[in-house]
Amino acid sequence: MNTKKIFVVFVNPKIESEFEKLQNGKFEDKKLFDYITRAIDNLKQNPLSGIKIPKNIWPEKYIKEYQITNLWKYNLPNAWRLIYTIKADDVQLINVLLEWFDHKNYEKRFGY
Repeated sequence: MNTKKIFVVFVNPKIESEFEKLQNGKFEDKKLFDYITRAIDNLKQNPLSGIKIPKNIWPEKYIKEYQITNLWKYNLPNAWRLIYTIKADDVQLINVLLEWFDHKNYEKRFGY
C-alpha cells in the first residue's frame, strides 16, 4: 500500500498561470481547464494513470530544462495531451506538469 503523500504541481509559475487563464477564456479554453483539472484529480489518486513515454523519444527540451528521469503523457479529451514527470522520495510523490497541447503540437514536440 502506498503511504506516500501525492502532490500535483506545475513545473513553473508561467505554466500555472497559463492553466489559470484557461478558466476565464473562451468556451474551448474552459473545457480544456476542466479536462486538466479532472486529470490532476486522477493523478492525485493514481500517479501512474498516464502512459509512460519511452526514453528514446523524450524531447531534448525536457531533458535540458527539467532534468527529467521519467516522462508520462495523460490523454485528455479531444486529442489533447498533458505531459508530466514524476519525482519521488521516501515520503512524497510529486507529479510535475510540464505542458499540454493539442495532438498536432504534441506530434511536433515529439518529432512524429
